[in-house]
Amino acid sequence: MSDKIQEILSRFESVSLKEIESVRLMNRTDTKFTFNVSVLNDLLDSLKNDYKVLQIDGKRQCAYKTLYYDTDNLSLYMEHHNGHLNRYKIRHRTYIESGVGFLEVKFKNNKGRTIKERIKKRVTPVEWEKETGDFLTEKTSFDPNTLKPTLWVNYKRITLVSKKCPERVTIDVKLEFDDNKNCQMVEDLVIAELKQDSKIPSVFHAKMKDMRIKEGSISKYCLGIAMVKPGVKTNNFKEKLKAIKNLLYGNEFNIAGS
Repeated sequence: MSDKIQEILSRFESVSLKEIESVRLMNRTDTKFTFNVSVLNDLLDSLKNDYKVLQIDGKRQCAYKTLYYDTDNLSLYMEHHNGHLNRYKIRHRTYIESGVGFLEVKFKNNKGRTIKERIKKRVTPVEWEKETGDFLTEKTSFDPNTLKPTLWVNYKRITLVSKKCPERVTIDVKLEFDDNKNCQMVEDLVIAELKQDSKIPSVFHAKMKDMRIKEGSISKYCLGIAMVKPGVKTNNFKEKLKAIKNLLYGNEFNIAGS
């Protein structure tokens, strides 16, 4: 992260990890935005009076390492690609600064709400024990034995918490996708996500409109699969992938399945 962004973040009031637990929003609506990192300075500067920033051990930008699980034929990816609702993401996430890890199930229902359930698991599972297997059996429609480590998605995250309402904003930068065969870094892409328990007026959403940044994004998992898995089906993501390539002005942004 640039020194300028660090300097801008230093102007925010901070919030601790313990305090942020009151805005966990495990049942919520999510609105995503994708934009070039070149506008991040101005965006953050415009939000400093309305949001606090998460700070852990003096850091206001935190590292996340996430391992996603899928079947051999990428059933979970294909559910997203084909636009199915009532769909899952299954992942283990490690919060590097706090040293905490969780096995998580995210379920997006047919009403557009995201429901997240998780159990604490410090070490990233590469095979299932009784506790983790029982959790997946209870919370998903998949046989845990069919779910394999599929993709690492790593990044730096800025987390903002509204001063006025139950709302969080996550801003992810320095994305890295790795399936242990291919690895892609995307330095200039920002994926921001507005998380709310209801559709109430949002300062962040209003700023996005002011900056002419439209709603819509491919998920980090699906983007990573499209980038590192040669031959994977990406037809239904074609317009989104094209928009991201245009956004980054890049010839270096390669989509494996295109």
